[in-house]
Amino acid sequence: MLRFTKMNGAGNDFVMIDNRLGDVALAADQIVRICDRHRGVGADGILLLERASNGADFRMRYYNADGGEAEMCGNGARCFARYADRVAGPLETLSFETPAGVIGAQLQGELVRLEMSDPKDLKLAITVPLQDRKVTAHFVNSGVPHVIVPVDDLEAVDVRGLGSAIRRHDLFAPKGTNVNFLKERSARQIAIRTYERGVEDETLACGTGVVASGLTFAAIKNVNGPISVLVRGGNELEVGFEKNGDEFGNVTLTGPADFVFDGTLNL
Repeated sequence: MLRFTKMNGAGNDFVMIDNRLGDVALAADQIVRICDRHRGVGADGILLLERASNGADFRMRYYNADGGEAEMCGNGARCFARYADRVAGPLETLSFETPAGVIGAQLQGELVRLEMSDPKDLKLAITVPLQDRKVTAHFVNSGVPHVIVPVDDLEAVDVRGLGSAIRRHDLFAPKGTNVNFLKERSARQIAIRTYERGVEDETLACGTGVVASGLTFAAIKNVNGPISVLVRGGNELEVGFEKNGDEFGNVTLTGPADFVFDGTLNL
């Protein structure tokens, strides 16, 4: 029997497992079954709380619903911080290692403020040639790779079709990319929809996508933060940063992380 906690960050949902003893080793097919919304718990991914090895407080290990391990998940990281506070706290601040770098977190009630790793590889106004069109987009790695496509009508976007085509494009081989569709709402407010790599579908929120979209918008419009980002799940998240020309530093992501229920699994 494996104990778990179900959580969600702005609608992006996760199965949380305490693996500080190091006795949980999930195979890819087990992860897929757990995340299955008909035959399992149902989730966009699984997060393991583990002992750190580099001086941070903890290690966060994240698996997408397809069973593959990913470098980082912003919404998952906020859930991870509150989960760590519950099982190993109380904590006001904490740090945890990820393949994308060490992430810091500050707990603010039901909100969590993450200190993100600095973005990499910002490329504005790239052309993505598809079978029936050419798409003008932007690219940045905010812990994981993201393509951002500005649109006029966010509701009319074929997130699954267009997102899937861009996600697997040769330009982003071999690992592929996440895809965000962005609409401007005001000078420092945007709304996005996200096709998430590993989930292979639209998700209600994507934390690294929120960060990538907020920073890209700031670069395009040459504005300072914070940037408010409305996600499909209905929550607004805040992206903070310091901007120096085309460089971004001290990037933060603030948003909710909610407990849903606790349970046990038969693997």
